[in-house]
Amino acid sequence: MESIDINSLISDLALILVLGAVATVIFKMLKQPVVLGYIVAGFLASPHFALLPSVAVEANIEFWAQIGIIVLLFSLGLEFSFKKLIDVGGSAIITALIIVLGMMSLGFIVGKFLGFGLVNSIFLGGMISMSSTTIIIKALSDLNMRQRRFVPMTFAVLIVEDLFAVVMMVILSSIALNNSVKGHEMIGSILKLSFFLIMWFTVGIFVIPTLFKRFKRYISNEQMLIISMGLCFAMVLFSVKSGFSAALGAFVMGSILAGTVEAERIERLISPVKDLFGAVFFISVGMMVNPAVMTSHWSVIALLAVVVIVGMIVFGTFGMIATGQPLKLAMEAGFSLTQIGEFSFIIATLGTGLGVLDKSIYPIIVAVSVITTFTTPFFIKQAIPCYNMLVKVLPKTWTRLLNGYSQTVTESETSETIKLWKSMITRYVTRVVVYSVVITTLIILCRTYLMPLLLNWLDGGSLGRITCALVSLVIIMPFIAAIIMPSVKRSELDMLSQSKSLASDVPIVIMTIFSIVLSIGFIAFILQGVYTSAVAVIAAIVMVIIGLFVIKKLPGPLRYRMNQIEKQFISNINERENRRTGHDNNLVSNLHLAYMTVGHDCPFIGDRLRNLDLRSRYGVNLVNIERAGRLFKVPSGEMRIFPGDILGVIGTEDQIQRMLPLVEAQLSLAETADHDEKFIHFAISQQSPIIGQRLENARLREDYGALLVAVQRGENEYISPTPDLIFNADDILWIVGSPKRLAPLKGLQDTRRPAED
Repeated sequence: MESIDINSLISDLALILVLGAVATVIFKMLKQPVVLGYIVAGFLASPHFALLPSVAVEANIEFWAQIGIIVLLFSLGLEFSFKKLIDVGGSAIITALIIVLGMMSLGFIVGKFLGFGLVNSIFLGGMISMSSTTIIIKALSDLNMRQRRFVPMTFAVLIVEDLFAVVMMVILSSIALNNSVKGHEMIGSILKLSFFLIMWFTVGIFVIPTLFKRFKRYISNEQMLIISMGLCFAMVLFSVKSGFSAALGAFVMGSILAGTVEAERIERLISPVKDLFGAVFFISVGMMVNPAVMTSHWSVIALLAVVVIVGMIVFGTFGMIATGQPLKLAMEAGFSLTQIGEFSFIIATLGTGLGVLDKSIYPIIVAVSVITTFTTPFFIKQAIPCYNMLVKVLPKTWTRLLNGYSQTVTESETSETIKLWKSMITRYVTRVVVYSVVITTLIILCRTYLMPLLLNWLDGGSLGRITCALVSLVIIMPFIAAIIMPSVKRSELDMLSQSKSLASDVPIVIMTIFSIVLSIGFIAFILQGVYTSAVAVIAAIVMVIIGLFVIKKLPGPLRYRMNQIEKQFISNINERENRRTGHDNNLVSNLHLAYMTVGHDCPFIGDRLRNLDLRSRYGVNLVNIERAGRLFKVPSGEMRIFPGDILGVIGTEDQIQRMLPLVEAQLSLAETADHDEKFIHFAISQQSPIIGQRLENARLREDYGALLVAVQRGENEYISPTPDLIFNADDILWIVGSPKRLAPLKGLQDTRRPAED
């Protein structure tokens, strides 16, 4: 075993981190993405830049970079959850699919045109098919456009793209290992991936949230960090042992933990770890930049930059239109996706590590990313002018057709019957897929471990196989029963019966028949090892028919237990959602305890509790407030509400649902965006531009991107903002916003630094 040179390891790490710190500070001052600063730092630390010392052993940096990829994917998984995937809906999934498939095809064509080989062309398509979430959020924040209508839909597409990117890495790994594209091998890889993903999610979602809830009182922040990172690396190891990439395992474990109530806590704890190792990864990307290669391939870089920008605009806009979005919104979203970033680097690192990617492609992709990063704000601002030009030249018939299509899709999505069918089919498919994977896993385990053991004990022969088959049937029967049991609720049947259409019964009949056929298939597969195929099928049919009668007469406790297991699984999936709505935290009668996080646009911010009078206005009772890890039980009426507070509220389901949008106003965008807003307070002087103005005319949101929480006059007088509030000199503003943008409000003669709260 080779010894590790500790001195070179420490010196290399010190060099890249110092350069990274200096470069990122400079890029922050220039209002450019920090990622670009890391890339520049990597170039300065590489052998290609002779004016500074270079890294002594590049293998040291590659080691840390691999850990960086794992932590980055784990962090991305924590931001991704089943709830988010359901919330973004089919529109975002279809749009992302159109973008990814379109850009991959375009990249493959361009790669073949440039003379790249088959595998290199496929990797090139993968690298230019993913927009950068980090860069888009940064650009929208700098342009103060996070409140625009197209932004939530754009973020939804980015969420789905992250999932596609992880799947793509698995497929690309398979292609690289086989050095070819074979249809049956590709389908096999996808099926294997799907099987393991569902198996991991099923086991993880059922076990991990349950353990967290049971041992919550014993888990401190230090232990939670160790547990979460331990689970991450354990899943990475299991993923690699199963033939998949380490990045996939990290993303999967992050996604499992994202559904737990501890997700925000874990995100907060691993944030420094992610920042450190993520920085090392992006610095390692910069070390791959070779000016000689970039100079000799400038035409290729320019061509790919144009392909990325034009392709993303075309496919992004088309994808949005195809899912029923208005032309204006579709173009705004499409023009905001015109760049590539972190996933391009990860895919390039994957190809380089597998030894299938041409070394010249890496610096080319880095250069394309840098160019498209700088051009992103420009194209975001050009979306509306381009839309206005297009509307002028577009035939009126086309405009009416697009508007009519968008309206039709919107109306169909809001139809109660359509929503009901979507809910029923989603629940049915989820149940069938999850239980099928569980049954398949149990059959594989029985065939792999139980059968050899029984054959050894019973000296081989048919007795061992029969015993194994019987044991397998006993183990899987509860899950077979779960598949056969009706998944449609009585209330849903009553709603559908009101349509008085025979067509409404057809999907239910189809789902029932499919469940029965699937159950027969599983049982026949087990019996096939003992009997002939015909006998196995006949025996399976008889057993399922008997099972249908038995299920109807199941004892109450047994049926209740089966329903409880399924409810526990569903509850674990929606644990975070249930916590904020109180759905599964029923106290007495119809009263629920919900925990909701105060958003930056909550109308209660800065108000005293005694002035809010939540009980008379909303019918709810505030029982506690959690702020910065500190819990205030039964808070006093003098306590104020601030952004980020977690409110423990007791009320009925309707009362909580009415209050949630107010409390969590703009929460999703505030959490997602990379902003520098802070809750600060400062005094305004006579020279302040808002002195003597009414609040409604001060344009605090429009000109300063700020939210006024309260105005302090004197020692203890706090005034809640109203439209007719007039600002006076020496007023102390308690306000949420960027300190730099708020500086002019203080007045030219007031040079005091705003105090952070």
